Amino acid sequence: MCWFRADLVAAAVVALAAATATASAAPAEAVLATSAATPSAPPAAATSAAHCSLSDLEKQLSGIEIYLPGSDQFTQYSARWSNVGAPIVNVTVLPATENDVVQIVSFANKCNIPFLAYNGVHGSITTLGRMSWGIDINLSLLSGITIAADGQTATIAGGTNSKVVVDTLWAAGKQTVTGTCECVSYMGPALGGGHGWLQGRHGLVADQWVSMNIVLANGTLTTIDANSDLWWAVRGAGHNFGIVTSVTVKIYPRVYTNWAIETITFTGDKVKAVYQAINDYLLRNGTQPVDVTNWSYWFNDPAVDPNGPVIQLYIIQEGVTAVDPTYTQPFHALGPVSVVPDNGTYLDLAGWVGITLASPPCQKAGLANPRFPIYLRSYNATAQQAVYSAFAAATNASSPFANSLFMFEGYPTEGVRAVDPDSSAYAFRTDNDLLIAPLIQYTPAGPDLDRQAEQLGNQLRNILLAGSGSAQLNTYVNYAYGDEQPQAWYGYDQWRLDRLKALKAKYDPHNRFGFYAPVV
Repeated sequence: MCWFRADLVAAAVVALAAATATASAAPAEAVLATSAATPSAPPAAATSAAHCSLSDLEKQLSGIEIYLPGSDQFTQYSARWSNVGAPIVNVTVLPATENDVVQIVSFANKCNIPFLAYNGVHGSITTLGRMSWGIDINLSLLSGITIAADGQTATIAGGTNSKVVVDTLWAAGKQTVTGTCECVSYMGPALGGGHGWLQGRHGLVADQWVSMNIVLANGTLTTIDANSDLWWAVRGAGHNFGIVTSVTVKIYPRVYTNWAIETITFTGDKVKAVYQAINDYLLRNGTQPVDVTNWSYWFNDPAVDPNGPVIQLYIIQEGVTAVDPTYTQPFHALGPVSVVPDNGTYLDLAGWVGITLASPPCQKAGLANPRFPIYLRSYNATAQQAVYSAFAAATNASSPFANSLFMFEGYPTEGVRAVDPDSSAYAFRTDNDLLIAPLIQYTPAGPDLDRQAEQLGNQLRNILLAGSGSAQLNTYVNYAYGDEQPQAWYGYDQWRLDRLKALKAKYDPHNRFGFYAPVV
């Protein structure tokens, strides 16, 4: 691992080495705002290490934790969920207040040091790999949620985990839209729009925002809301514009306590029939019921199907103790291997689909986990059969990709489409009935294997794109691999990119936040 460049921050490294602190256990992952790979020098950029001592900075901080390579804490707080195209950092800092973030960004600007905010799990886009040195600003200490006296809004600290938000609100008889995985931060998914279980009723995660505190590229802490021109950009392309230190969101009374699921497992020979049935009985030409979600996974389980990946379908319904047979019986008729019903509350959803804090998809195990997302309106059953065959052939027991997972997420979209599609930088409100992504999991073993994984992921995605009949690849930026064009992240209408670039020039002219799915 390389160290800070001697001509810029030798003195800072000396100061950091002398700093001591007590570690605080919390997950760390890059999801939020970033800097440029070769950052343009901000106006006050340092020209020598003498300008970069942390002694003055430390006096202004509120108990900040600072860790260097070689310490257990550095390893803990700089670990990545996916280790392909990962950023390289040389120091980890844990701000304890919003002002700490201001001071760190201002220091990094003075010394022309790249920086990257770490926040939760699952930020895997390979554009992060353009960061070859710099500061990891780990937001895990900025955690907490405060419910307003009127019960209409809550203020969430920038590093708060999604599960903390869900559990805190649930205990108060409230809820809001969050990401689905328990290990992601609240803010990470939201900056790219944010899908969630409740989006059919209320819209995307970012649609719930009322105002936010954000540290801009020049190091100022600013409060913005719908009256700011930046408000449009942060809701869908927020990774490009700052580090959000807190956000106030709309919250709602907890209306339905009961939720139910059926987990229906099929062998691979049923793939065409299963996905045609999802079209016919669940998606229903873009009219999936607001209380129904369909997910499915493909993964290898030789005990169930020794010939290829199994198909595990989840049909989830809100407000019931058993899923309505109208939605499940057509799948029972296809001859599944098993049908497992269950019921509980909203708090059980992550466990039912295997995305709790303790589940394998939430662990940082030193693996590569690139995803290759695509939005579709419906399934082409013939394309599903073709992509299944390609996935099965490439992930057999002898393949380095044998533990890969194919994800198919079908959320209700009524609440998402109720929002004006031009009102935010999230561009795909009318085209997101299905969020699909192969996750090519493997143990890193060099650039040749990385290239094989990239080729496989794009091959699978291109089969689905061809089957859609569209020439445009629409993707979810939070799942993006990193080789997509900005139009695939932010929309193909030219005015969208023009507006993002103009706001970028205004608020971040030196591209300090330019690693995560960069606008420019």
